[in-house]
Amino acid sequence: MLAAREGQSTPISDLALKRERCLGSGISPWLAPLATLLTQDLALPSFFDRVRVLDRQRLPLHGAVLLAPTHRARWDALLLPHAAGRRATGRDCRFMVTIDEMKGLQGWFLHRLGCFPVDQGRPTLSSLRYAIDLLGMGQQLVVFPEGNIRRDDGPIRLQQGLARLAQMAATQGVTVPVVPVGIAYGHAQPRPGDGAAVCFGPPLWAQGQGRDAARHFTQELSLAMQSAEQAARAAVGRPIDRP
Repeated sequence: MLAAREGQSTPISDLALKRERCLGSGISPWLAPLATLLTQDLALPSFFDRVRVLDRQRLPLHGAVLLAPTHRARWDALLLPHAAGRRATGRDCRFMVTIDEMKGLQGWFLHRLGCFPVDQGRPTLSSLRYAIDLLGMGQQLVVFPEGNIRRDDGPIRLQQGLARLAQMAATQGVTVPVVPVGIAYGHAQPRPGDGAAVCFGPPLWAQGQGRDAARHFTQELSLAMQSAEQAARAAVGRPIDRP
């Protein structure tokens, strides 16, 4: 179940609690601290030579926030809590992930670590409303707007789901900053001993409603994520060579 933190979020509503139970998602009070210990004290230091976090001061520490990270490897899901999770900011990262990620043993753990599924092709109202519930309670929600892992250096192309989610939240009275995040590794396929970096860009706000507004914001977010990724890539010694 969601834990309220003084000055940062409000208790989960009865309706949101019903949706949480329906989706099978919540934060286990015993598994979440254990996962933090295993990933941040063991897995990350054992695999990476160094993890750098750039411009963390741009990350809002209170109220609703949507994190929009680039998606380069499965390690992303461990680096984000390291950079923006409970040890760094005092609150958890709630992840919206694909249905396929929530299957089997992996899904069992993800359900108990605050993740919840969404069908990218046909997102259900329950998933979208639950995401807005979380934002309305001042939570920190992570959405990978590229949809899938991408390792090439071409232009960042985003789906419009995140923009539309921000628009939907605004119609419910929740104006949410969207923070672009760039993630980089020493190699396209991370190797033991690589460096890793996470860079936070300046927050953006979706303006207006409708397809044109969503398209415009998506383009703006794409450029901001690209800029954050360039900074992260430079930090690991693998700058992006783009015209």
